[in-house]
Amino acid sequence: MRRRLPPLNALRAFEAAARHLSFTRAARELNVTQAAISHQVKALEERLGLCLFRRLNRALLLTDAGQAYLPDLRDAFDRIDAATRRLRAADDSGPLTVSVLPSFAAKWLVPRLGRFLAVAPDIDVRIAPSNHLTDLDGEGVDIAIRYGGGAWPGVRAEPLMAEDVFPVCGPELARGEPPLVTPADLARHTLLHDDDHARWRMWLMAAEVADVDPGRGPMFTDSSLTIQAAVAGQGVALARSALANADLASGRLVRPFDITVPAKYAYYMVTPEGGAATRPKVVAFRDWLLAEVARDQTRRDESGA
Repeated sequence: MRRRLPPLNALRAFEAAARHLSFTRAARELNVTQAAISHQVKALEERLGLCLFRRLNRALLLTDAGQAYLPDLRDAFDRIDAATRRLRAADDSGPLTVSVLPSFAAKWLVPRLGRFLAVAPDIDVRIAPSNHLTDLDGEGVDIAIRYGGGAWPGVRAEPLMAEDVFPVCGPELARGEPPLVTPADLARHTLLHDDDHARWRMWLMAAEVADVDPGRGPMFTDSSLTIQAAVAGQGVALARSALANADLASGRLVRPFDITVPAKYAYYMVTPEGGAATRPKVVAFRDWLLAEVARDQTRRDESGA
């Protein structure tokens, strides 16, 4: 029977710090703070009753005990990594789990998912809505679609599509009273918000409108609900193009003004670091996503939108 092993996090912290001879670089690799690495290593040393590092002013050196401990730990983690890769390879015929923002799933992904199932009928897709970039490995996620700047640690992020931002509303509201002819007319209409009030402020500045309060109006924590409220005639939403284009094409929404500004962030395809991005089912889904984005762009070019 094995003796009680030291905590895995402490062992990972020591192995990374010993490999880099740096708490800072170890913290960057493990996506934690330098203080967390130092705390974990100190706890491991106290548990073992041994000093593993010599901490100098500008250097970190291994003690004899640390040098003796490192090779076996490195080999153990390499074996765990190899076993995990083999397990993932064996699981490649299983479901493809896609973590996606609920708004993007509702307004962009799910309505066209049938086209992927038509070209890849052997791949069972599991859609997992989430607003957070979770632990992809730990939660068994094969690929995620996320909105942001793309600089997320510990994952591989590949650009999917950029977006534009512009006001939208229901056609009856656009034709009704009070009139909605110029951006200044928004002062007499309800503004609909997602959880980023700064977008309305940015658009109003681009439209050179100063008499409209960008903070007033109801807020929805999910962008697809903001779009749905606009479809229902409840006000004017500042929409992101990927979420609004289908409703615009169907006539459920209209654009009262032509002024468009680029969105601050973009959509990215996110996969765990390592070989996950090269798994056949992930590659098939990635290629289909890129083809769908290119298809949308071709339609916009042809329509002059």
